[in-house]
Amino acid sequence: MTQTPTAHTPAQRQASARFTVPAQHPMVTVLGSGDSLLRVIEKAFPAADIHVRGNEISATGDVADVALIQRVFDEMMLVLRTGQPMTEDAVERSIAMLKASENGESDGPETPAEVLTQNILSSRGRTIRPKTLNQKRYVDAIDKHTIVFGIGPAGTGKTYLAMAKAVQALQSKQVNRIILTRPAVEAGERLGFLPGTLYEKIDPYLRPLYDALHDMIDPDSIPRLMAAGTIEVAPLAYMRGRAQPTFTKVLTPDGWRPIGDLQVGDLVVGSDGEPTPVLGVYPQGEKDIYRVSAQDGSWTLCCGEHLWTVRTAADKRRDKPWRVLETQEMIGNLRAAHARRYELPLLTAPVQLPERDVPMDPYALGLLLGDGCLTGSTTPSFATEDPELTQALEAAIPGISARHRGGPDYVLNRIKSPGDVVTLENPVTRLLRELELLRTRSHTKYVPDDYLENSAEVRLAVLQGLLDSDGGPVTQTDRTCRIQYTTTSVLLRDDVIALVRSLGGVAYTRRRDAEGREPGLAKGREIAYRHDAHVIDIRLPEGIEPFRLARKRDKYHAAGGGGRPMRFIDSIEPAGREEAVCIQVAAEDSLYVTQDYLLTHNTLNDAFIILDEAQNTSPEQMKMFLTRLGFDSKIVITGDVTQVDLPGGTKSGLRQVQDILDGVDDVHFSRLSSQDVVRHKLVGRIVDAYEKYDSDHGTENGAHKPRAKSSGAKGTQGK
Repeated sequence: MTQTPTAHTPAQRQASARFTVPAQHPMVTVLGSGDSLLRVIEKAFPAADIHVRGNEISATGDVADVALIQRVFDEMMLVLRTGQPMTEDAVERSIAMLKASENGESDGPETPAEVLTQNILSSRGRTIRPKTLNQKRYVDAIDKHTIVFGIGPAGTGKTYLAMAKAVQALQSKQVNRIILTRPAVEAGERLGFLPGTLYEKIDPYLRPLYDALHDMIDPDSIPRLMAAGTIEVAPLAYMRGRAQPTFTKVLTPDGWRPIGDLQVGDLVVGSDGEPTPVLGVYPQGEKDIYRVSAQDGSWTLCCGEHLWTVRTAADKRRDKPWRVLETQEMIGNLRAAHARRYELPLLTAPVQLPERDVPMDPYALGLLLGDGCLTGSTTPSFATEDPELTQALEAAIPGISARHRGGPDYVLNRIKSPGDVVTLENPVTRLLRELELLRTRSHTKYVPDDYLENSAEVRLAVLQGLLDSDGGPVTQTDRTCRIQYTTTSVLLRDDVIALVRSLGGVAYTRRRDAEGREPGLAKGREIAYRHDAHVIDIRLPEGIEPFRLARKRDKYHAAGGGGRPMRFIDSIEPAGREEAVCIQVAAEDSLYVTQDYLLTHNTLNDAFIILDEAQNTSPEQMKMFLTRLGFDSKIVITGDVTQVDLPGGTKSGLRQVQDILDGVDDVHFSRLSSQDVVRHKLVGRIVDAYEKYDSDHGTENGAHKPRAKSSGAKGTQGK
């Protein structure tokens, strides 16, 4: 058809151009139904004449206009070749992008065709893609950066595009879970007064997120994904609740401390045994608490949302990475064909604590705790069938000699020097008195704290002395060798277990009752058992040598060593309600050592996390949220700084964070404007009208800015 020339003012420099539409593209796809697309172009270039004849389009007019018209049709053809139809809105946006580029208002090489053909996600017969240049740059930033802020007015697609990228990342297995959150300031994040269940209470605040999810994922699968924890939707106030009771012990370089006593900057011990600083401490109030127990008897307390790094047998078999699960996700799912399902990580290296000065050689202390007589009623003695151990004692404790008294018994005498005129205290007795071990018996012995909370070398030496004297390797056909230690002292039992765990090993204990056991024999006469015996089965990691005694060491290595220590979750049981606290540590894997040397954490690994309506976070909430970032995770924060609903005088965390994080590596700020509004065209005009009114009248959102309170507060609303 031939288009009637449009009236225009003649320009000084005229030009004409003609383009042919390939035969494979019907003209209706180029011109639109009823020439609707052609009218959009004519309206954008009123001074140019555009004619259509057959499959040829010609344009006459100002040189710049004709060049732009030709580029518009070129971009349209590039889009049509992908099989994607052109719409009036797409043509308008293409023209706007080209004019902005021509006027130098847009930097970058992106073309309209590149923007309009970038598919993010296809779902239920529709494809989600950016519609403006700023939207494309926002989407590209999410791919390139770990933390992205999408800031702009309502209707610019900030949350919707972030949600599409999250679903894309989940489907391509770049992340294991999606976490969606937004502040519920309309209820002051105190939702208790609202009727119904938690989800009924928070539903109105999270409905936009649910609606976007339903556009991108099969609605029937959403409840299943949420039940499995693959998708989590929660208000910001509920999201940070990965917590432990305030009295729970956490290991620090100075020993065990209650988690509730920790402050930002304090050091705790990470999975590599090294100190790692605490980045955040977040009180959680009273929460439901669970007792998580492992099969080796270790246990700790935490809330239902607390996070655990775990691995299943299938994960290990398929060489899959460790996964992160909430406590409540594992309840009722702890067994697989009667085997424990979830393996817990162990220390990758012995805990590194500061070295302390100790009065007695640690290996000698271990030997005496194992087979020494420390009662103080007689000269200290030592019982062994291995002269190698008595020689080690003589070498480790200056001023003594081991005199063989017969059989396995040796007396540890003081070596007298020429000229002694008074009776001096036996060096062993003096050291035992200093360590407060004098007069302890077999059922009351223990390892002093200065040895338990010492360097890895000192702790290992004590353990080697104990195992060389009262322990040994236990071999079984076709199995790796385990180590066994026996004592009648409950205190010493617990100390040996602590030593083993602090070195990255595991220890299982069982009790042999004294009552009912047949008496033992000593020189042919029966000796009744007075105290229960505690048998400890030990496995230490490769590289940790349990024995110095040659015969035990050789037997241990001949059997292939101790194998790989393993620890599995055995049970998770309710343990009441307690005041709880959440901490964030700087360790790369987010793990820290809690009670019984269990490794746990409360950050979010392998997750795509979206914080929506971020303008309604306080600075404290924003910091809390950002420091929850875990390994291999991505965070997108969206908000409109002109729509702050916080109480008067409360600063907006989204406004403040732009000053704090501007220029920080791997953090990107994407800013969208009214030109990026993809809702009704009127929305963009409304946004522009409000911005102009505020600029002319010094108002905020069309209303007078609230004054500071008379109490002296200097901030204004949302500032």
